[in-house]
Amino acid sequence: MGVLCCNETAERPIQAVASRFIEPLVHVSGATVLLVPAIPNAMDIAQLAERLDGLLLTGARSNVAGSRYGGPPCGRDRLDENRDEVALALSARMIERGRPVFGICRGLQELNVLFGGTLTCAPETHKRAEPDSPYEALFDHEHDVLLAPEGMLAAALGATRLRVNSVHEQAIDRLGSDLVAEAVATDDGLVEAFTAHPCGAPVVGVQWHPEWNYRRRPEGGAFFGLIGNALRAHRDGNARIHAGGQIRLSR
Repeated sequence: MGVLCCNETAERPIQAVASRFIEPLVHVSGATVLLVPAIPNAMDIAQLAERLDGLLLTGARSNVAGSRYGGPPCGRDRLDENRDEVALALSARMIERGRPVFGICRGLQELNVLFGGTLTCAPETHKRAEPDSPYEALFDHEHDVLLAPEGMLAAALGATRLRVNSVHEQAIDRLGSDLVAEAVATDDGLVEAFTAHPCGAPVVGVQWHPEWNYRRRPEGGAFFGLIGNALRAHRDGNARIHAGGQIRLSR
């Protein structure tokens, strides 16, 4: 499974992804992880999309550029426009080819923009801790969300109400076309999760961070369990194609 990196600086420019995203992919989803650089033209997007079974767009310290959806700057408005470009291009290719794509925090926002939606600045009640806060404190702020009773997340969790962390500066304004809201904040109705099946495979985005303390929190196991199920479904479908030569994945 591909995991998209971010452009960071540690004395010099580097590609980075937090290790906390990788561990549950290995231990819960059963995935083999391939880090994808957020460098345009560093790879052939079409060929990479053919090789990956799925894609995870991680959370990040940067925001999606307002020029991508015609919106205002938010918070510190730290941008990573190269990641924007790779995330949107690779996600589009993966989805067109019936590969599952999942997004966490920034990843949800990227997918919403890909589907024609817009973003806005997150309400004060949803914003992350100050940048100089201790690492663990970034995930201390929580609030309740309501899950769509017939939705994928409610089925995975066996519940329709969930308490989640909130660590973002951007949020969904207008939901993208064909995306179905899976969770909304109880206090202001902000869309906190969505799903879609435009070409057969699931597209899932959550605003919270299910990777944080995933062993002790139900939403963590549920989210990464969904990733594992989607990857296995794709692999099983490909196995049937190669064995029979006639079965095609739905589009």
